[in-house]
Amino acid sequence: MIETIRNAWKIADLRKKILFTLFIVFIFRLGSAIPVPYLNLDALQATMDNIKDSGTILSYFNALSGGAFENGTIFAMGITPYINSSIIIQLLTVAIPALERLAKEGEEGRKKIAQITRYTTVGLGLLQGTAYWFFISRSTATLENGSVVNVAKYTEGFAQVFAAIVIILAFTAGTALMMWLGEQINQKGIGNGISILLFAGILASAPSGIATLYSYIKIAIEGGGEYTKYLYLVPLAIIVLLGMVVFIVFMDNAERKIPIQYAKRVVGRKMYGGQSTHMPIKVNMSGVLPVIFASSIISIPATIKMFAYGNTESTSFWYKFLSVFDADGWVYPILYFVLILFFAYFYVSIQYNPIEMANNLRKNSGAIPGIRPGKPTSEYISKIIFRITLIGALFLSVIALLPIILQSVSGMQLAIGGTSILIVVGVALETVKQLESQMLMRHYKGFLE
Repeated sequence: MIETIRNAWKIADLRKKILFTLFIVFIFRLGSAIPVPYLNLDALQATMDNIKDSGTILSYFNALSGGAFENGTIFAMGITPYINSSIIIQLLTVAIPALERLAKEGEEGRKKIAQITRYTTVGLGLLQGTAYWFFISRSTATLENGSVVNVAKYTEGFAQVFAAIVIILAFTAGTALMMWLGEQINQKGIGNGISILLFAGILASAPSGIATLYSYIKIAIEGGGEYTKYLYLVPLAIIVLLGMVVFIVFMDNAERKIPIQYAKRVVGRKMYGGQSTHMPIKVNMSGVLPVIFASSIISIPATIKMFAYGNTESTSFWYKFLSVFDADGWVYPILYFVLILFFAYFYVSIQYNPIEMANNLRKNSGAIPGIRPGKPTSEYISKIIFRITLIGALFLSVIALLPIILQSVSGMQLAIGGTSILIVVGVALETVKQLESQMLMRHYKGFLE
């Protein structure tokens, strides 16, 4: 990876793209440090201290935004609204015939779908910004350091309404700006813009994670006694995290190759076909999406409990029922595992159609050796996809659950989860591959000239 970046830096065109991407990332991190108007940051911080490791959807948003969510900055909503809108439109493309027709219209259709995705992103940003406002205005009413909204210079009634409008619109504008920054990277930079911003947000929490591990070692040295366990638990955690990175890299490149034989055919005086090739099927076909879906669903009970009961304990039935799904319980990892399996198969089922793949092979005079064309070919491809999806889903489950198990066994709070590691490693590999492909393209262009 380092060698690829070094070689790319020597090419003037690629160097400009790398510098442009870094400039956009700098703007993103700058915006992640600028709070929206009318916020009492001390009161806000006191509220947000309770959500960092709460297992709610708010802690999930905070992790993906690189801490911008807890600080109430203009990029507090992060890139999550765009990710959610892209997933929603992608799923609706399969369900709604009008969107499906647009997707098949080529470049013009893709532009219209991209425009619909942008409008949906702004709508989701407005919705999430409104929910954020209601959360902070409700949960900070009795804080000792005052209300979260600083409206001292205005009359109380008008101030609350005006401050709410300004804060919600600032969050929505931040969502639209982040979407635009991501598109600028797509056009003039390197890598997928949204992935790069997500990568930068998650990586921004790395220093705090390192500081947390260092604090455990410091406690072990100064406290002694039962705290000496951290002297070997911290190195073990680092080894496990590095092992996860190696495992992700290995599985990201793993694929199942289905052999394909093309029949010979004569067109005019030329003969075409007759060669042998293969159809590659990636082991992790669904990427990180099943983990993102599962994380969002599994955090709903904890989020409902937080909004309904706050930090107070209750003896009611619903409080006890929602507590069953807490992140430190045994139900949480089991349900998390099941949801990852479900969403992995669900995503693959809507993205890959074995019947269409078999028909395309037959149209191009291709066949799988030993398998008859038509229905037997589609059944064979379907069986392989089913098995490969299971392996990919188990891989995602291991990566997602290992940090949770490690935290439960060691008692340490790790600043980075399995989802974050998957995203960071996946984006890094994708960006390096794009750099390599662009360098290869320039090599062939120079050769042809």
